[in-house]
Amino acid sequence: MLQKLLYNFDIAVEAIQRNKLRAFLTSLGIIFGVASVIAMLAIGTGAQQEVLAQMQLLGTNNVIIQPVLEQFEGSVNESGDQGETQKYSPGLTLHDLESIKEYVPEVEFISPEIIFETNFIRNARMRSGKVVGVNDEYFFISSFNIQSGNNFSDIQIQNAEPVAIIGSDVRTKFFAGQDPIGNKIKVGNLWLTVIGVLEKKELSTENIESLGIRNYNLDIFMPATTLLLRFKNRALVTKDDIDASGGGFGGRVVIFGGDDEEEEEVTTNYHQLDKLIVRVTDSRFSVSIAEVLSRMLKRRHNSVVDFEIIVPEQLLAQEQRTKRIFNIVLSSIASISLIVGGIGIMNIMLASVVERYREIGVRMAVGAQKKDIELQFLTEALAISITGGVIGIMLGMAFSVAIEFSAEIATIVTPSSIFISFGVALIIGVVFGYFPAKRAAQQDPVHALRHE
Repeated sequence: MLQKLLYNFDIAVEAIQRNKLRAFLTSLGIIFGVASVIAMLAIGTGAQQEVLAQMQLLGTNNVIIQPVLEQFEGSVNESGDQGETQKYSPGLTLHDLESIKEYVPEVEFISPEIIFETNFIRNARMRSGKVVGVNDEYFFISSFNIQSGNNFSDIQIQNAEPVAIIGSDVRTKFFAGQDPIGNKIKVGNLWLTVIGVLEKKELSTENIESLGIRNYNLDIFMPATTLLLRFKNRALVTKDDIDASGGGFGGRVVIFGGDDEEEEEVTTNYHQLDKLIVRVTDSRFSVSIAEVLSRMLKRRHNSVVDFEIIVPEQLLAQEQRTKRIFNIVLSSIASISLIVGGIGIMNIMLASVVERYREIGVRMAVGAQKKDIELQFLTEALAISITGGVIGIMLGMAFSVAIEFSAEIATIVTPSSIFISFGVALIIGVVFGYFPAKRAAQQDPVHALRHE
């Protein structure tokens, strides 16, 4: 049996070599079809990996609470005045954090985030940057590793001590060639003692822009209690705040312009925190806990909805689903090339059967059976299909690399995509080569020998 297969394979190769150009043109549909499928699957896999990387940055089990401008509702009377007075809200504070930690189940970690833009100064060097107030759980939530030094201790947080953990780029800028642990750096008007250095976190520009995250390597982290006590606490109204708001803190200022008077609302950020990050024990609880947090905060804020709750996993899952659908559509369109290539193989093989009637008749006359004739032409179709599949795989890998460099889109060619594409090419060779082979085997040897 093996000898028969090898013999038919030699005949198929000889037939292809006699018509190299025709065989090449026949295989073009398979070549570009396989190449397109591999390239599309590579783009899809790259997009999926990108979403997974984004989920790791945002945290798969995280629920994020952010303050927003106060939203209120009420009736309007005939004179146009609001029927209900604006309610007071304390804003997002550390008290909210303590309540969530105490009363909400399935909360593994929770951390505040308070961000201020300021200047970092050390040894006559200065640069602008962000100082971030957090607690010791923040680094577990964000999957940050402390390369050297230690995390904030409970005592340092409770006593609001002036200590800091710096990003890797801050270390490179201000502590080049020396160990920063135990040394001081000036943040705004406050001197902080460095107790830890974060491991460098690789962040792409695309992730920074699409997810709205910061370059954490350039940040300095201090306990939130230290930042509120020693740096700035927006929840406390000071004389400077009142003066800055024109004497009516959080109220209205009348602006005169021409003959008309305009009233402008002065909005002041009264939220103590810029963000609350809640990590739940299991992502299955994210949505239900988000609903509990919404009701709880609304009650604590006197029914004022001055916050929004974001579940990153839902957003990223939707993005992943959209990309998956998009890639399925693209792969389906690319697969049409394979079908067209299969039709081309069948068309050429049918023409080849007509051209080789005499050859078929001679083989039958010397003892070849119908199965031998079928195997001969089926092998020839498979040879064209397999050769086109191999060339298409190499071309598809080249396309993937070209797309990654030219369009700056992550592409990943996986062994499964190569196997699938080659398998499809093989199946197309069998399916579209069988009918011409069957037709060749059904020829009458007498009529075949007389054919000119």
